[in-house]
Amino acid sequence: MAYLTLIVPSAIAFVFVLIGAWFLSSYMRESGIVARDHNKPNKPTLPSSVGLAVSVAFTIGVLTYAFGGTANIYTPVAPLDDLFAVVLSVILISLVGLLDDLNVKSTMVKSTDMMDVRKGLKQWHKPIMTLLGAVPLMAILNSSGIDTVKLPFIGFVNFGLVYPLVLIPLAVVFAANSFNLLGGFDGIATGTGLFASLGLLAYALIFGSYIGALLASILAATLFGFLFFNVYPARVIPGDSFTYGVGTALLMIMVLGNMEAFGILVFMPWIVEFFLHARRKFRVTDLGRPRSNGTMEPPYGKKIYSWTHLIMNIKRCREWEVSLYMWLIEIAFIALGFALKLSGVF
Repeated sequence: MAYLTLIVPSAIAFVFVLIGAWFLSSYMRESGIVARDHNKPNKPTLPSSVGLAVSVAFTIGVLTYAFGGTANIYTPVAPLDDLFAVVLSVILISLVGLLDDLNVKSTMVKSTDMMDVRKGLKQWHKPIMTLLGAVPLMAILNSSGIDTVKLPFIGFVNFGLVYPLVLIPLAVVFAANSFNLLGGFDGIATGTGLFASLGLLAYALIFGSYIGALLASILAATLFGFLFFNVYPARVIPGDSFTYGVGTALLMIMVLGNMEAFGILVFMPWIVEFFLHARRKFRVTDLGRPRSNGTMEPPYGKKIYSWTHLIMNIKRCREWEVSLYMWLIEIAFIALGFALKLSGVF
């Protein structure tokens, strides 16, 4: 029964993300919510913010589990108030991303070092608005008295009220915005997010975190379904509604599943990406410039402001190869996390 309560909500979420992405791809194009794919020679305009389907499908999957518990089909193992807080946070932050995606102009404007029809929110708007998504998680952690975190190489640290009232909102803002920084190539954000959720799922199943396994299973199912639309050559652009929502969901899984130490290593590619972007005050793109032979040229030459710049400098890659190497980097950090856990570091 326990495994069915993981499989059934995940299967429903998978079906809904396929339906939602199919519907939104047409709806967004007809509504003029589009962005240019700068990594293609002809720079086609694709429907944007289709990744909102992931947040909606994730919510439906979690609510499916909640329905089974409230309908007495089974006794819920995961606390329902925690689950409701998760979906509320994900939806709130996804809506912030949607507002960013909706700011599309009729003429080309400069956006993150490139000309595009999509302007988006101002840089300082994003962290302030994503604070809204931290409130539900702050509330449940404060009410449950959770104030201790286990960190790599350090062990358990008791932060007191600083944890739910200060560290959690900062972590939510960081996770949502840093995940958003690495998404300019077909399938790069979807694939790395999928492997991150699978890593968290494996950890939760091995070390006994049911709520972590539940949330990670549902998120992995939605990302796997969305990959059909976003893998090279992508038919849609996920948009900030996708990246903000997935970044938030990953953080929720780490915190509620008591996987913070492992989660830091899983999230390390985005932590590194944040500091690389910070070197140029976040006015930087992770995109490449297509060459005539189909490979990608790093936009800043030998200067590295993103993982993608490093990959393109090491090897002449086609677009799908850049995404593939980034997936392998994420898998390597997951393997490192398991190695440190099994060696007793945390």
